[in-house]
Amino acid sequence: MKKNRLPQTTHYTLLTIVFILVLVLPNFSFGEEDLEESCLILGEKGCQNLGATECRKELEKCEEYYREQSEKIEADITKTAQEKKTLQNKIYTLNRKIQNLTYQIYQSNLIIKDLGIQVEDTEASIEKTSLKIEDSKEKLANILRNIYEEDQKAIIEILLSETEISDFFNNLVALEALNSRSKDLLQNIKILKSNLEKQKISLDEEKGDLEQMVKIQTLQKEESTKTKGEQEYYLGLTEEQYQRQLKEEQETEKKAAKIAARLFELVGIAEAPTFGEAIKIAESAASVVNIRPAFLLAIISKESAIGRNVGQCYVTNKITGEGIYKNGNPVSRIMHPTRDLPIFLEITGDNFSQTPISCWIKNCVTIYNGQYYFCGASVDAQGNIHCFKNGYIPFGWGGAMGPAQFIPSTWRLYEDKIKRYTGNNSPNPWNIRESFIASAVYLSDLGASAQTKQKEMTAASRYYGGSYSYARDVAKRADCIQDFMDKGTMSSWCEGLIF
Repeated sequence: MKKNRLPQTTHYTLLTIVFILVLVLPNFSFGEEDLEESCLILGEKGCQNLGATECRKELEKCEEYYREQSEKIEADITKTAQEKKTLQNKIYTLNRKIQNLTYQIYQSNLIIKDLGIQVEDTEASIEKTSLKIEDSKEKLANILRNIYEEDQKAIIEILLSETEISDFFNNLVALEALNSRSKDLLQNIKILKSNLEKQKISLDEEKGDLEQMVKIQTLQKEESTKTKGEQEYYLGLTEEQYQRQLKEEQETEKKAAKIAARLFELVGIAEAPTFGEAIKIAESAASVVNIRPAFLLAIISKESAIGRNVGQCYVTNKITGEGIYKNGNPVSRIMHPTRDLPIFLEITGDNFSQTPISCWIKNCVTIYNGQYYFCGASVDAQGNIHCFKNGYIPFGWGGAMGPAQFIPSTWRLYEDKIKRYTGNNSPNPWNIRESFIASAVYLSDLGASAQTKQKEMTAASRYYGGSYSYARDVAKRADCIQDFMDKGTMSSWCEGLIF
């Protein structure tokens, strides 16, 4: 039997269409699994054979993919957490129910025990009453027998046996009276016995009802315990699912961080970036912690003119932290000798004396009631500091590093976070992209992630040790940068402020 086949030309046509789709539609996707695999390769190895534009496009696609995956996982985590909480509440309710049933069963058993004792006492009373009835019956029979015997006596016998005739009649009356009392006593005893028997029946019924209730409560307790066991089993499964989702979220964050690192590498520039490049870097860095790119760039602009001025001093003394200006004049208080200098030397190694850092901003202070009060200062040709008033002392240190102007001890505090977000195990404070991410993370920790102007002002002030004049200047720069990002133009006043 012959099978139907497509003509060979049809096979060629289909292959040609697929080939054209691949060439003409470079963004054609074969599914989420292919995108996942592609993004893993990009994160691990980078854009090996792609140009910068195509590489950026692919990386941004992966960045969006991981963002969506992260949102899905977060939604799943929220749902699982709610299910977990619901199961925990159900288990708590079942525990309370089981505990309450246990108390009810215990209480009912005590009552049953007490009723059992009452039934035993009633049975004993009924037995005693029965004995009294039998005794009374015997006595009554004797009385009746005596009365009968007296009634059978002949007149002649009565006359001969009794001294007086009246004695006979008196004896007969006494027997009749005794008979009447015995009957009454017997009747009362019978009534008592009847009441005791009714009481026993009532106690038996009450005891039976309680025993039946205990059986029902015991079944309810067993059913609740079984249900609780099932709920705990499902809670265990939910907890496993919850932990698995948390792990998936962490893994997705790591993958996203690698993609972000590749994007940073793509825009990473050894020298100070152009304004357009700086905006791209700020957007990538700000997206990691959800702060406003314009605000981040305004901080970097204020700190180092977007990397154009990363410091005018050099450390020359590895012990005291003293050094020189770029023009060669000596200057003191460049680097805190114990807090920052050892970390700075560790970061820079043999290049410490050729690495530019911020100079000391000359201030003189006095202390009164625990508060610092500033006054003016002057510096002579030899670099000596002179305060305007006697008794004032030099205050503060220089030593801030790179475009973000981190002092070494602060950089060390944030080094692990910078590593995680950049994928670089040896982050460099002078690297433009790594300094941007460091500043973004720090500002986020200071409260800027809410993206409100007031929170940005507070974060900016704290970035510079509590200066609101600094924060106001940053806010002005951020407005200028945001205006440029929204409209593509900038006023001459803003240009003078930013550049």
